[in-house]
Amino acid sequence: MGKERFLPIDQKRERIRKVDATTNPFYGKKPSERSIEELLQDGIINLDKPPGPTSHQVDVWVKEVLEVDKTGHAGTLDPKVTGVLPIGIGRATRALSVLLKAGKEYIAVMALHGDVDEDKIYSTCKNFVGNIIQLPPVRSAVRRVKRRRRIYYLDILEIEGRNVLFRVGCQAGTYIRTLCVDIGKKLGCGAHLRELRRTRSGHLREENSAILQDVKDAYVFWKEDGDERELRKLLFPMEYILDAVPKIIIRDSAADAICHGADLAIPGVVEIDSGIKKGDTIAIMTLKGEGVALAKSLLTTEEILQKDTGLCARLQRVFMKKGTYPDVWRKH
Repeated sequence: MGKERFLPIDQKRERIRKVDATTNPFYGKKPSERSIEELLQDGIINLDKPPGPTSHQVDVWVKEVLEVDKTGHAGTLDPKVTGVLPIGIGRATRALSVLLKAGKEYIAVMALHGDVDEDKIYSTCKNFVGNIIQLPPVRSAVRRVKRRRRIYYLDILEIEGRNVLFRVGCQAGTYIRTLCVDIGKKLGCGAHLRELRRTRSGHLREENSAILQDVKDAYVFWKEDGDERELRKLLFPMEYILDAVPKIIIRDSAADAICHGADLAIPGVVEIDSGIKKGDTIAIMTLKGEGVALAKSLLTTEEILQKDTGLCARLQRVFMKKGTYPDVWRKH
């Protein structure tokens, strides 16, 4: 209560320079300088999902409102659940998977099936912080087998009779319905989830979310009147969600080779985040802050800093268009 709570995306990393390098101003563009047309090709919308429709239906509505070819959402919410639903547009759909590593936050109302002493409720909920084992509910989108999930924090905000209002920060894939049932079992009275709202997915928070009508109005203002102010507030560059994973910054000369499917070689590295381990998912970025691709690290931060040759990351998914930077690699 009253303490600042942290999700994995809040972890602070040190950016370490390996070599000195500059970027050519005639190629690429800082994400903050993209036009509305460009953001509609690879942007993110932090949508406040209403109760009733499925996440897929909301996704389709956004696609129709913005008149784009492709959208996708991250972290499906049940029809009755409201709150933060990240929507990716165009190439940004390829980046949504990083939010699985970012952590999520919910506000929930748990209904107890019997009277329980408040001190016992507090102490029991406290014991659920850390690693827990969950069995997904019967109606779920995943195979029903036990799996480990992590609860980063669980704060009781208010207790009124048999209703318990709490805030929980958790790993992606945690079922809050199941969490309530398990807490009820530990209390010995039984419990179920009465109400649920997602308040955070990575850096996307309830405070900077928008309802569907806001998106529609902002798009019409831009399309019909050329007023892009409101739409620009709603469209985040794809790079906004890449903070969920550590980053490697590369030379301009390495960018196009990666766009054509090449794995990242150590001579292309300019800067690197601290704490990278072998097997970690990392984001490959340009010196202008553009997302190039997701990759799996083959070496630790220390090993990449020490070595001068060899591969350091295996390519997984490319974001950047081919030809954004010169194809220097072809000449070698």
